Amino acid sequence: MLKLWKVVRPARQLELHRLILLLIAFSLGSMGFLAYYVSTSPKAKEPLPLPLGDCSSGGASGPGPVRPPVPPRPPRPPETARTEPVVLVFVESAYSQLGQEIVAILESSRFRYSTELAPGRGDMPTLTDHTRGRYVLVIYENLLKYVNLDAWSRELLDRYCVEYGVGIIGFFRAHEHSLLSAQLKGFPLFLHSNLGLQDYQVNPSAPLLHLTRPSRLEPGPLPGDDWTIFQSNHSTYEPVLLASLRPAEPPVPGPLPRRARLPTVVQDLGLHDGIQRVLFGHGLSFWLHKLVFVDAVAYLTGKRLCLDLDRYILVDIDDIFVGKEGTRMKVADVEALLTTQNKLRTLVPNFTFNLGFSGKFYHTGTEEEDAGDDMLLKHRQEFWWFPHMWSHMQPHLFHNRSVLADQMRLNKQFALEHGIPTDLGYAVAPHHSGVYPIHTQLYEAWKSVWGIQVTSTEEYPHLRPARYRRGFIHNGIMVLPRQTCGLFTHTIFYNEYPGGSRELDRSIRGGELFLTVLLNPISIFMTHLSNYGNDRLGLYTFESLVRFLQCWTRLRLQTLPPVPLARKYFDLFPQERSPLWQNPCDDKRHKDIWSKEKTCDRLPKFLIVGPQKTGTTAIHFFLSLHPAVTSSFPSPSTFEEIQFFSGPNYHKGIDWYMDFFPVPSNASTDFLFEKSATYFDSEVVPRRGAALLPRAKIITVLTNPADRAYSWYQHQRAHGDPVALNYTFYQVISASSHAPLALRSLQDRCLVPGYYSTHLQRWLTYYPSGQLLIVDGQELRTNPAASMESIQKFLGITPFLNYTRTLRFDEDKGFWCQGLEGGKTRCLGKSKGRKYPDMDTESRLFLMDFFRNHNLELSKLLSRLGQPVPSWLREELQHSSLG
Repeated sequence: MLKLWKVVRPARQLELHRLILLLIAFSLGSMGFLAYYVSTSPKAKEPLPLPLGDCSSGGASGPGPVRPPVPPRPPRPPETARTEPVVLVFVESAYSQLGQEIVAILESSRFRYSTELAPGRGDMPTLTDHTRGRYVLVIYENLLKYVNLDAWSRELLDRYCVEYGVGIIGFFRAHEHSLLSAQLKGFPLFLHSNLGLQDYQVNPSAPLLHLTRPSRLEPGPLPGDDWTIFQSNHSTYEPVLLASLRPAEPPVPGPLPRRARLPTVVQDLGLHDGIQRVLFGHGLSFWLHKLVFVDAVAYLTGKRLCLDLDRYILVDIDDIFVGKEGTRMKVADVEALLTTQNKLRTLVPNFTFNLGFSGKFYHTGTEEEDAGDDMLLKHRQEFWWFPHMWSHMQPHLFHNRSVLADQMRLNKQFALEHGIPTDLGYAVAPHHSGVYPIHTQLYEAWKSVWGIQVTSTEEYPHLRPARYRRGFIHNGIMVLPRQTCGLFTHTIFYNEYPGGSRELDRSIRGGELFLTVLLNPISIFMTHLSNYGNDRLGLYTFESLVRFLQCWTRLRLQTLPPVPLARKYFDLFPQERSPLWQNPCDDKRHKDIWSKEKTCDRLPKFLIVGPQKTGTTAIHFFLSLHPAVTSSFPSPSTFEEIQFFSGPNYHKGIDWYMDFFPVPSNASTDFLFEKSATYFDSEVVPRRGAALLPRAKIITVLTNPADRAYSWYQHQRAHGDPVALNYTFYQVISASSHAPLALRSLQDRCLVPGYYSTHLQRWLTYYPSGQLLIVDGQELRTNPAASMESIQKFLGITPFLNYTRTLRFDEDKGFWCQGLEGGKTRCLGKSKGRKYPDMDTESRLFLMDFFRNHNLELSKLLSRLGQPVPSWLREELQHSSLG
């Protein structure tokens, strides 16, 4: 029996294992079938979201101190000729939320500002510069820091505001320890704090209203229960925003009815002490406070810092014909697109949806979606059209321009065959690939195939924060900043919106999308085909946005085609025409859309920036003797120097720049460098250099500025400059402002580079002092080995080269050269070490006096930096003191 059991037991275990495996297989099969069924079955159709209503839906007005509209009183304009258009912002800390929100609005509006920590006793920053006021407006993140200033600081600030017509904006944020009711120290104004409010309204009589349109009462609670309202019987205070207490709140002291409208923002007209103010009883988390804050800035600065009422919006719909089944547009969706476009045209003149197509994917959806494709083409003349890529490929993946152009021709042929208009002069690259960072092949192919004049991207200079996005012009194509609107390819159902549908509505009703239009005169919005199928969130979003903007603002919305829109943009912001190139490897998104054939290793690790005629060519020559150091290839057009950052070559882009450098064999130990002596005194180079090469070391050589000026004059004579040949050196340096232009130009090139402290301060604005080395030009001439030792230590180059053995003084040349075997030397060319007569005494004395203050400022700067004072500078300062 025992033997029989031993035979049967394994058989039963095998049966059990098989049964378990069958059950597992059946379960997996059932789950797979269910997943397939769910994914292929039509989604239960829910009612489409309706756009937000008109202003009339806000409810009736309630009782309260809101007077009938009256013509606004003009503000007392600041002394415009005596104040700089800069806002002084006193913040609680560098990281306080309200302070960051204030700065974000100022930056988005492109207003200049300066932040200071709210001062303690006697810490008020300098407010004037000689007879000019430094600031046109003062903002306090914490109103109590202004109210509780020590007497000396308060008198100083108030006197400044009165004398220069400068206003103050202040925020009062209640906290758990705030007094529930108190009088604001020194003002006929009472505050009642830590309140819960509801049902807000704009006072149509408020003088400061500019962008803000007084609307009917808006019912509903205000966010939070830490609100402050203001009360006063003084005629200087005018309510701007009003709200009523929530039912659970105790009544505010005073003879006011229970449902009275109470001011959360008041405007001080200056009738009390001559200073105009706007006071907020909460922060900027409430959207309407942001809107009124922008108006307050405009009013208190006499419209010097003011946003215009015109707003241009363009809505792009990318990926037309692209998209998987179930996400594309059907006939009814196209009809809705046309209907909404016509409705929006009654609110936004010339409003037209701008459709970007990839022809390869035409008719690749379901039967209903293919019919939607046909419906779009049937009404093609109702829309604007622009080319995406034929196969929706990213342009930076095409290394050959002709192949990239062939892809574009396929899309163009598709457009011609289906009658799609192709004359808009606008294109967008999938994922913004190739637009920024620049892919030269894309720009060239766009121009040759389509005649493109305008494109847009969200990547310049970076995706985030969005308020920093800017435009630029490259290779004749205008690049405009593109904005997101919270709709992406996967956001197709209202109830499945990330974070909930309220997130989308919040963005529209005073949130990010609202602020984008409010603070940007021109907005190009990116949407996708899928946003116009299913729940048609694209239609819902923009119709709701336009209606909300018209309810609450006086903005004049309109649409322009891309080319006129781009011209308008660069008329408004001409300073943005020139791009600011950055290192693509410093931004992951940029690196992802940059050609894999390119490498940031070809960018230099240090720059020798000049100035001219100080010995920079000698340093270039000596460094080139080091086995770990490699110079840029010589330029055939700019005297061997690349001069990328200082001239027109900059607009050729970083691909052009990197072509002047070899690929290093070891990126960590090899040192690439560039020497362009025109960089030192250029106003644009430090900013451009720091953008592309933020970690680069900077080397400059300083000699006696008088000797440098004379050397430049002799250099020009040697090159046949007619001005230098026809005028003595003294005539050049002492020429008056009425002298001929050519003479004054030569004078500038002799003298201006010698303003050493001015130029160094500019470099130090963009580079930390630890990345800057100042070489003593006199030591370089007399003891170059010592200078080269300092340079090697500064750069951290290994192996260390002993220049005492490498260099040898050439008596015939009068210069230090490379020592060779047999006592021979290899020196710089004939143009270097040129001999010329000594400077005349009259010129020497003139220049000693001319550069005295500049040299003194240089000495102070070097002392602050902890850098040694060059020997020539010590001598000059000694001679100046003796004189």
